[in-house]
Amino acid sequence: MEIDWERLRAAATEVMRHAYVPYSKFPVGAAALVDDGRMVVGCNVENAAYGVVLCAECGVVSSLHATGGGRIVALSCVDATGEPLMPCGRCRQLLWENGGPECLIEAKGGPLRMAELLPHAFDVADLDAVTGEHPVPVVPDRLAAWRGRGTVFVHPDLSAGQQVWTAYWERSSGDDAGAETGVLEEGPSWDDPAEAISWGLARTPRVVVVDASGTIFWAGEGEPPAEIPVRWGG
Repeated sequence: MEIDWERLRAAATEVMRHAYVPYSKFPVGAAALVDDGRMVVGCNVENAAYGVVLCAECGVVSSLHATGGGRIVALSCVDATGEPLMPCGRCRQLLWENGGPECLIEAKGGPLRMAELLPHAFDVADLDAVTGEHPVPVVPDRLAAWRGRGTVFVHPDLSAGQQVWTAYWERSSGDDAGAETGVLEEGPSWDDPAEAISWGLARTPRVVVVDASGTIFWAGEGEPPAEIPVRWGG
């Protein structure tokens, strides 16, 4: 995806002018390019209780999810002069969670990958590694950059004459008719559809169940989309 850094920086500079900074007098603006092509922005918002200040990047991440989710591809964060500004440590963690190691951050010397800004990062892979009664399904390293994108379809299948449940992770999110399609990963078989759904939710918030009659249900996060109004209850 081509990144128009000048456009991103201009949007970050514009939103910076809306920052609420009565205490530090240090306005910050940020603008991010999302993997579906849209742009989300945020500015810092201070508080008399200094510890609850909201960084500009916090606003970006909130806007990302409020407007449909997805993954951050690139971000420009600027100071009062419109010059690139490095995210603080907490915000680097936020950006890693929502953009991953390949997310690009504008810097004065050229864009930097999040893997450079936050080496040895803690992320969901560390949670996946923890075993227990209900371990989190692991996403293969080769597909980590796709986490949070696409759609998982859960459906019944037959194995040795018995009904089981399986799933596959589809590249397209389903909300863009022109989006590239293709199966990212095929799941194993489960006796319980809840296990298939858990497998799907470890990969993307968009999980759809298709039952034996072909009826489609929403099993993903948040409210069901208009095209799939009924939530799975099986």
